[in-house]
Amino acid sequence: MMTRPSAVSIACRFGIGLLALVLASPNSPAQAQSADLVLCDRVAADPSDPDKPKDVQGVREIAQSDIATAIKFCRVASAASRRALYQLGRAYAANQQMPEAISAYRKAADKGSTSAMVELGVLLATGSGVAKDEAQARKLFERAAAGGNPRGATNLAALPSSGGAPSDPAKAGTPPDPVKARALLAKAAETNSAEAQYQLGLMSADGIGGPQDDVAARALFEKAAAQGHPGALERAGAFAQSGRGGPQDANAAKAYYEKAAALGNEDAKAALERARCPYVIKDKRGNLVTTLCF
Repeated sequence: MMTRPSAVSIACRFGIGLLALVLASPNSPAQAQSADLVLCDRVAADPSDPDKPKDVQGVREIAQSDIATAIKFCRVASAASRRALYQLGRAYAANQQMPEAISAYRKAADKGSTSAMVELGVLLATGSGVAKDEAQARKLFERAAAGGNPRGATNLAALPSSGGAPSDPAKAGTPPDPVKARALLAKAAETNSAEAQYQLGLMSADGIGGPQDDVAARALFEKAAAQGHPGALERAGAFAQSGRGGPQDANAAKAYYEKAAALGNEDAKAALERARCPYVIKDKRGNLVTTLCF
């Protein structure tokens, strides 16, 4: 993961600005957010968390240099925010403090955090840091899916209807149900969840759990891309570049790729590089010798 500023430098750099944010006008949404919550969001927010504010980018993994900062500020903010409580669990998990992480996830799930339900469900389904309990994991995934969390939907559908987890074929149980996964994702996508739209787009594009539909897939990718989802931006670029599911549009493809690359998507970066260096020279054995770039 990328290197992030130390806890001290973050606090010093943003402290004054954050104080001003908290003291914003009475009509400002920021009024309800403490400086602790803002800092907690900055270093520990989950990009796929439905509770995350749209103006917070989030991090897929908490940087090692930010763990102490995350624990410090998320612990304080968690007294009044279930999002911060879930993020505190993420920070503890990143620091290998699994008992503390599980405790935070349980408390956040009890307060309605669907992301905490998913994380706790994964731990229970796999027996990671806690006694394995697939029945309880299923209940948590069901609650998360009912709350519109796309990861809850996909994880629920990935579990066999009875018996062992998908990774344990020796135990009885019906296989994962992609039809159910697609139906659950369709329901979640109706809430305008970018992650659900992206995942449903992938299933529609590949014909998993239902008919293959490039037009629907492209529309879903574009909806999620409009919300800044990196994977959806890359897929929307690929579909526009090839003319799949709609008109071919090289300019739109480049714009999508550039936005996705700016968010760290490696496939988009590779696509832009291929566009810049389209000609490949190989030797007699087919090995790459060089590329010709514009």
